Amino acid sequence: MSNTPTPHIGAQYGDIAETVIMAGDPLRVKMMAEKYLDNPVLFNQVRGMLGYTGTYKGKRVSVMGHGMGMASIGIYTYELYNFYGVKTIIRVGSAGSIHNDLHIGDLAIAMGACTNSNYASQYELAGTYAPIADFGLLRAAVESCEQLGYNYKVGNVLSSDIFYNENGHTDRWIKMGVLAVEMEIAALYMNAARSGNRALGICTISDHILTGEETTAEERQNNFTHMMDVAFSLV
Repeated sequence: MSNTPTPHIGAQYGDIAETVIMAGDPLRVKMMAEKYLDNPVLFNQVRGMLGYTGTYKGKRVSVMGHGMGMASIGIYTYELYNFYGVKTIIRVGSAGSIHNDLHIGDLAIAMGACTNSNYASQYELAGTYAPIADFGLLRAAVESCEQLGYNYKVGNVLSSDIFYNENGHTDRWIKMGVLAVEMEIAALYMNAARSGNRALGICTISDHILTGEETTAEERQNNFTHMMDVAFSLV
């Protein structure tokens, strides 16, 4: 394909599987490749954004980093969907809980993704777009959590463009039933919708904005494996 490699992904067409499990942290991706994949092959290290393709229980799958924020995941997932023939992307990442029933280590499965981003303006829609997950992936993820006995909730997350937010307004999202705050899923869901493909976001709660519970960067990198178990069960 003439559009590959891209400015951000050094792989050739065919190097990347049709299903890609993505994480913001490239070191988390490296850990997934080592823990879950048989015979992983490095296909990308441009800008340090590691990507590997291997097999999981005999099925070909890739893992790759997407960086932080809507702009970053927007670039990588656009290129994967539109230039590399990827059909399914599952994001596994961390999120801050704003729900009383979601605590450290629990999973938030994003049925929908609210956002304070202007990402959807590029589509020039005559209204507000509601980014949602692929239902088949969502249903399978819930079934996997039930079988594995993992604590989870399904609902809306907030994909925020702002990490250090001077204005807050978290209480307004809480009143609308939003489960947790992260920074990428809305862009992923919009890119999936626009390209006619599938996406799902599964987040592990790394901190609780209301109670002050939190984890270390090392714990987030190495210990959040329940969401990965669920993601790989969907391959």
